[in-house]
Amino acid sequence: MQLEMITQEPKTHPRPTPILFVHGAWHSAWCWAEHFLPYFAEHGYVSHALSLRGHGASEGNKHFRWTRLADYVDDVAQVVDQLPEPPILVGHSMGGQVVQKYLETHAAPAAVLLASVPVKGVLFTTLRMARNHPLIFMKVNLTMSLYPLIGTPALTRESFFSADMPDEILNTYFERLQDESYLAFLDMLIFKLPKPKKINTPLLILGAANDAIFHTNEIEATARAYNTQAEIFPGMAHDMMLEAGWQSVADRILEWLKTQTA
Repeated sequence: MQLEMITQEPKTHPRPTPILFVHGAWHSAWCWAEHFLPYFAEHGYVSHALSLRGHGASEGNKHFRWTRLADYVDDVAQVVDQLPEPPILVGHSMGGQVVQKYLETHAAPAAVLLASVPVKGVLFTTLRMARNHPLIFMKVNLTMSLYPLIGTPALTRESFFSADMPDEILNTYFERLQDESYLAFLDMLIFKLPKPKKINTPLLILGAANDAIFHTNEIEATARAYNTQAEIFPGMAHDMMLEAGWQSVADRILEWLKTQTA
């Protein structure tokens, strides 16, 4: 499988452990290239972001509707196998669930779950969407396409961004969004929920106080399942790597990594 990879390397003396960033639904590798890749490279990490199959410039569009969450896990495994050292994993939203499922059968030096799909899946998110946008939700299920849920700038802002994000920036991000696999959504809903007892990797779990996709109580429940404590960033929405406060999130990850890896 040909997968798009965006890599940013430090100018001098890279740290021995690289970082692999895994995007969420409707996104691709570009969402990390905006801020996180250059910032983490500036702090010494060889930083990679992949586009999962069917996303960005990766292969897999032909059968995208039938792509399963396990396929995304295979994409992460493929990329990790190509790297000289096992990477730190950072997964956002759906990418957080992909990382959790990967860690059930693979080791990693450390991992960060950023506004991740909770251990109990997307049931409550789905119910909220169905209640708030019943006609759109009906269209999603009739067409087996998740794009209508974020199909206008207003819906994109509602799901991912703070109310004060400038329209110009919002529209730029909106134009880069795409459809998401309906079967992967079903896997996140019920079929492929994470199994925390199988995971021994040290985890940092971060959430956003104003996240419309996954509420803070869901992020905190995920942390409890891993015997740790979630850290919630005030005044921030779901796309924590693109929000105005992205640097505070990145700095917290960097601070935590000092206690976990070289």
